[in-house]
Amino acid sequence: MEHSPMTASAPKGIVLNIQHFSTHDGPGMRTTVFLKGCSLRCKWCSNPESIHPKPELAYNLSKCIGKDQCGFCRKECPESAIFNVDSDVKVRINWDLCTNCGKCVAVCPPQALYLFGQEMIVDEVLDEVEQDSSFYRESGGGITLSGGECLLQADFAAGLLAGAHERGINTAIETAFNVPWSHLEKVLPHVDVVLHDHKLTIPERHKKWTGVDNTRILENIKRAYETFPEKTFVARTPLIPGVNDDEEHIRAVLAFIRPYKNVIDCELLPYMRFGESKYGFLGRVYEMRDFNPPTPESLARLRAIIEEAFGRSGQPADVGGTRL
Repeated sequence: MEHSPMTASAPKGIVLNIQHFSTHDGPGMRTTVFLKGCSLRCKWCSNPESIHPKPELAYNLSKCIGKDQCGFCRKECPESAIFNVDSDVKVRINWDLCTNCGKCVAVCPPQALYLFGQEMIVDEVLDEVEQDSSFYRESGGGITLSGGECLLQADFAAGLLAGAHERGINTAIETAFNVPWSHLEKVLPHVDVVLHDHKLTIPERHKKWTGVDNTRILENIKRAYETFPEKTFVARTPLIPGVNDDEEHIRAVLAFIRPYKNVIDCELLPYMRFGESKYGFLGRVYEMRDFNPPTPESLARLRAIIEEAFGRSGQPADVGGTRL
């Protein structure tokens, strides 16, 4: 199949990563495209490198071979943001001075310095996604846009999803819905399955743990259900012990979604500390060191409530997820 050639006017976006063979980001086997930028600041975020909207410098100190054998990055940095301390040969980053220009990345032989994110156009992304098309046909899968918050790049997201449909690929998004409604109007017409977060119910607690209250989020969710009745929605709660792993929250989510027939499930995404090391690479502090994953007993109890609400019997399907 021939596709339109790449042009300078084609929609561009900042892509963090393209992950192949994902099994928890929508139905079937998916190719998940992570976009940069997020409008929340969840303390448990497992993808901190997705928050900043532009390509962002990261530094793995353990790979640095030091000023004596290298030191090229210090000479290349236009802001003098890379320096040494007397007690160590390895370089350090002054993150307040760094502008993420990426000039140091090109001269770092051990690749201790690298950028999270790159600019791509729609056809570049879709050409890579389409490489997995045989798996989509066999499993009922397709492309999933995630983040960060994929809806912040609304024009790019809409272009990706519309292009995927033109190529016969099923589409899904993972979203927290904390965007202007105009973004949803652009993107949702091109989405088959919407996987959306329902992190916390009480506005004050939502603001404490994510940086914003949930007023706009809940309004967007309800409006999306009603405006796009033909779409399939799945509500998801990233389950954080001591934050939202209580029965009251799960029942509140179920009370919110059950009146809508196009909401087919409510999934629990157990908290894991997968993203902890990346905070150090970005010069940030991970605030959830004292938190542990939910216990199997807690998960079973809350999943049983969901199964009962949906009128299902037997064991619930295993859930995962690459975005929290």
